[in-house]
Amino acid sequence: MFDNKETTGLENLGEFGLIGHLTKNIKLKHPGSLKGVGDDAAVLDFAGKKVLLSTDMLLEGIHFDLSYTPLKHLGYKAIQVNLSDICAMNGTPTQVTVSIGVSSKFPLEAIEELYDGIYIACEKYNVDLVGGDTTSSRQGLVISVSVLGYADEQDIAYRNTAQEGDLLCVSGDLGGAYVGLQLLEREKMIYLENPKIQPDLEGKDYIIERQLKPESRKDIVELLRAIGVKPTSMIDVSDGLASEILHICNQSNKGCNLYEEKIPIDPMTYDTAREFNLDPTICALSGGEDYELLFTVKQSDYDKLKNQPDISIIGHITEASAGRNLVSRTGNVHELKAQGWNAFKGE
Repeated sequence: MFDNKETTGLENLGEFGLIGHLTKNIKLKHPGSLKGVGDDAAVLDFAGKKVLLSTDMLLEGIHFDLSYTPLKHLGYKAIQVNLSDICAMNGTPTQVTVSIGVSSKFPLEAIEELYDGIYIACEKYNVDLVGGDTTSSRQGLVISVSVLGYADEQDIAYRNTAQEGDLLCVSGDLGGAYVGLQLLEREKMIYLENPKIQPDLEGKDYIIERQLKPESRKDIVELLRAIGVKPTSMIDVSDGLASEILHICNQSNKGCNLYEEKIPIDPMTYDTAREFNLDPTICALSGGEDYELLFTVKQSDYDKLKNQPDISIIGHITEASAGRNLVSRTGNVHELKAQGWNAFKGE
């Protein structure tokens, strides 16, 4: 990526020089961020709110492939997948810490690109970067992000509180990130076979962006708050719709009916899946990395949600003995199974 440019080796800076270089322009925006980068620990004040904390790690070769993932997009995505966890608790993300393990193959300019994406995400979502760490790595690039946020106790949404009769809802559309990944992997294989062939991604911007540059759904949390809807349970769709529904059902000790015809799938996702001889519904159920919000609400909230264009009502919660069911377009009932991402199987 930087082979034809004059670059700066990280060994010329050292760890503290690198940290100072990357963080010299940070400006804290939240009044609760009393002290950020530059001391032994950040100092935060949440003024009586309940504090939410989540951490995710991204590993080169497991969670991302640098042959088709721009470093700026990777930095942006690393922040978004963490913000999504706070949104999935019906909370507001406010601060992040970012730690990286990096090998000597990366010049300073590459790390700057990664942090450009990090800073763009923080600015867009009004989040302060308040700390982190850097170290050397022999296994490729490692990114670890921790995110903090807050919520009033009565507003927090858990996975284990869905009730029989609740409506099952999801934001946005599903399957796009998985189909976008299939497209990127195909173009990578073609390139490896013949480097003279340029990638053919024309007209596929949406699904490529769904994979490389996802957006956490802080706007959905804010929308639900504005229209007076408190989810009875909530989770983000990182491992596939089926997996997330089963998490809610298992932890709430409930069953469900999910209706295939109600699952939101973008036309580009649908058409491209068919080009790959994939079932679009399976892509939505098991693909993952959509980072939409899956949540349940009381039936009495139906009128508040029915005309919201970015929220789909896809089923309802039942008693546990009724099972966890997928109702096909033809009315056939199948057991809902999770076949999503498993980091330890590499699938």
